[in-house]
Parts: sequence; C-alpha cells; structure tokens
Amino acid sequence: MRPLIRAAALAAFATALATPLAWAQDASPVGLWKTIDDASGKPTALIRITENQGELQGKIEKLFRTPDQDQNPKCTSCRDARKDQPIIGMTILSGLRKDGDEYTGGEILDPKNGKVYKSKLSVHEGGRKIEVRGYVGVPMFGRSQVWLRQE
Repeated sequence: MRPLIRAAALAAFATALATPLAWAQDASPVGLWKTIDDASGKPTALIRITENQGELQGKIEKLFRTPDQDQNPKCTSCRDARKDQPIIGMTILSGLRKDGDEYTGGEILDPKNGKVYKSKLSVHEGGRKIEVRGYVGVPMFGRSQVWLRQE
C-alpha cells in the first residue's frame, strides 16, 4: 500500500509543478489562432501570432474557402503596400505591446475592406482564447472577435 500512496503523491506533485508552467505558457497570445466569421459562425482563417522585441505580429497562414472561391485571393481593397498582394502570408496584426493584462497600441487590417483599425488584444481562459478588438478613435467604437487557439 505504501508504494501506491508514494506513486499517487509523486503524480500529484508532478501535476502541481507542471500546471503553473502550462498556464504561464498558454497565457501568451503567441501561437496559431482560428478566426470565426461573426455572421455565419464558420472558421475563416488561421492566424500565426509571433513576438519580436516585445511586439506582436499576426500573419494569415490559411484561409478557409469554399471550392468555388479563389483559393489565393489578393487584397484588392488594401490602400497601402499590401494592395493587390496575396492575403495568405499577409501581416494583418502589428504593433501590439503588453500593457498590464492587455496588449495595446497596435493595428489590425481587415482584408475584406482594406481598412486598417487601431487594435488591442486580451487573453482569456488560460490562453485558450483571445479577444481581438479593432476600433476607430477609442476602443468604445469598434468590434471584437474571439479567436481560438489551435496549438
């Protein structure tokens, strides 16, 4: 009976040690995220968020398209250097820096209309979801999306 108690205690101890580490790693927005269309509720894209010198960037890795849609569309509505560039591989999220419990001071591009909005981001559910908000002027005047962690 003693070896069983010892094994259970060791397993509990190992779990206790691993859990804070997993939570700390998962609480970062760095990783691969699935975006969901507000109207249809269907997946629209996979976005890879990376961090470089304390600044977050998000690039589109994949678009979820129907067979009749262009599988490699270009940002025809973009007004900056991204105009007519492929959307897959495009940086749409940039400039976000940690500010307390949020990441603020960034920009997000909506490739559908080519508009660039100010943005902020917050991590939820231990890093399983992020809320990304794009806005004009102040955060009150904007729209939020919840993205789901994929890895």
